[in-house]
Amino acid sequence: MQTNVLEYLENIVGKVPDKIAYANEKDSLTFQQVYDYARAIGSTIIHYQYYKQPIVVYMKKHPCAISAFYGVVYSGNFYVPIDEEMPKYRIELIFQTLNPQMIICDEETQQYVKEFDYQGKICLFHEMIQTSIDEEKINVIRNKTLDIDPLYIVFTSGSTGIPKGVVACHRSVIDYIENLSKVLQVSEKSVFGNQAPLYFDACLKELYPTLKFGATTYLIPKNLFMFPIQLIEFLNQYKINTICWVASALSLVSGFKTFDKIQPKYLHTIAFGSEVFPIKQYNEWKRVLPQARFINLYGPTEATGMSCYYEVKKEFALDEVIPIGQPFHNTEILLLKEDNTLAHDDEIGEICIRGTAVTLGYYHNKEKTKEAFVQNPLNDAYSEIIYKTGDLAKYNENHELIFVSRKDYQIKHMGHRIELGEIEQHIQMLEGITNACCIYDQEVEKIVLSYIGIKETKEVKAYLKGKLPRYMIPNVVRKLENMPLTANGKINRHLLKEMYKESRRK
Repeated sequence: MQTNVLEYLENIVGKVPDKIAYANEKDSLTFQQVYDYARAIGSTIIHYQYYKQPIVVYMKKHPCAISAFYGVVYSGNFYVPIDEEMPKYRIELIFQTLNPQMIICDEETQQYVKEFDYQGKICLFHEMIQTSIDEEKINVIRNKTLDIDPLYIVFTSGSTGIPKGVVACHRSVIDYIENLSKVLQVSEKSVFGNQAPLYFDACLKELYPTLKFGATTYLIPKNLFMFPIQLIEFLNQYKINTICWVASALSLVSGFKTFDKIQPKYLHTIAFGSEVFPIKQYNEWKRVLPQARFINLYGPTEATGMSCYYEVKKEFALDEVIPIGQPFHNTEILLLKEDNTLAHDDEIGEICIRGTAVTLGYYHNKEKTKEAFVQNPLNDAYSEIIYKTGDLAKYNENHELIFVSRKDYQIKHMGHRIELGEIEQHIQMLEGITNACCIYDQEVEKIVLSYIGIKETKEVKAYLKGKLPRYMIPNVVRKLENMPLTANGKINRHLLKEMYKESRRK
């Protein structure tokens, strides 16, 4: 039975040592290089006698950063990915939570660390890989490592402004990768195009299946997602056949009529998640790639990544939503109503996740952990932790899960309970709209719709008046040049709210 993610690397390096494992537009690492670098880094950390501690990997998005992750694991510690794109203030808060004893840097990020009040050990990647590999000590640590030991910490947003560090163990990642790989039908022929930053759990979808099967992952430069034609050229140049992107990234390509000029030549598997993929944009992708597999994925960081999947095999009307489907093997979804009873067909409930993929909780944050990682209310016989996602869903007539909204996207306006996602769904159906997002300004009790597209605001308002009841019509409609996005490519709702508040102060 596999108990350590490093077994993926150790199994594959003997089979395809010289094959490219990870690459970007300039540099690449073979499986042998990844293996050798990781063991050298692990030996360096062991030399300093750090054990079962968070080790920060503060590097540019680069294949070498990935090998540094594995090096931390070889040392018996757990890695915390950070890169130069993260705001300084956020990094400072993360350092306060972790109090890390070591940071691994490249030459560029080493300069950034000097801006922080950091007193621990700073190690340069290119120096660490020169270290002689200490086989004996590495083997001692490997024999002591359990599958419930932490593997990494990734930080998500906190409602109080303090980032929360989600701790995942080997067991949960192995469970996730085994099940995800079956759903995506990953093989040694898979060539991934990575979109997510390495400091998000979303990158797991490429990093570990690459090790498991001897596949290849290309790290796509972030700036290409602002230039859709060049993005597709990159996919074609490196013969990328599998992508797992947020829906906003896919919509960016199709929404700007990119396919009229260039089309992907090799894509056969397109997975999407983290946001609702508008049917209009999905139809554009399906028109261009009729033989490709399209898979909707759903899941939170606190359950290791993705927990549910739905392969799209039928046509959907523009006013429909693609289901999130069914849970992965060895995962159960409990759809709980406010009274902690199970929701029945067409009843809305909160998605709660049960299974091995549920992570260990938040690092040094017992209060928030207790709020979200709770005893299963359907089991009063023994301890059983489930994760409460804060996401609302219901079952359709085929007993497939349909995502409805975030709990915090459900508002009370003019005496009515409203799902902001329903307004967004309607506006996405309007021809000429590329992307849209609704927020609610509690201070002035106004629904604010922001969108990008060729339609004017008066056309959008008129369209919605014919589709929605009066109390759901946005009070403010704003046309934007660009939709603000998070580092992971999702719509940045918090920034949209701040932008609107700033505009009404003027």
